[in-house]
Amino acid sequence: MKETRYDRLKLSRQLCFPLYAASREVIRQYRPYLDALDLTYTQYITMMVLWEHERQSVKDLGAQLFLDSGTLTPVLKSLEAKGYVRRTRGEQDERLLIVDLTEEGRALRDKAASVPQQMASCIRLSREEAATLYKLLYKLLRTENDL
Repeated sequence: MKETRYDRLKLSRQLCFPLYAASREVIRQYRPYLDALDLTYTQYITMMVLWEHERQSVKDLGAQLFLDSGTLTPVLKSLEAKGYVRRTRGEQDERLLIVDLTEEGRALRDKAASVPQQMASCIRLSREEAATLYKLLYKLLRTENDL
């Protein structure tokens, strides 16, 4: 059968749809673990970067998370209200906003340490499949940023 100009509009032919649906499903599966920590998924990934680096500019944090400042600012305000982070202006450049972990934020890391293992049991992929998917998704992200 000959392809029509509308065949490309079929949902079953879109790469974006299974990526979108899988992302929503994975985040849904995170919910019970993150609810126990009183974190949203975006707050959780923000904390993950800060647990690794402790101090980040908002610009660098956004770049690592693929989030713009309009999305990141309310997340940081919420984390600051919970006592997990502190936002300050740069000493040499006051236009620069710096995010630091607080003691409470560091302590939350211990409570969150089991989340990756708990999530691993929810994802029905072999280690090899997960590693392949990880590589492909980051390849896609790098390609998108290069455009």
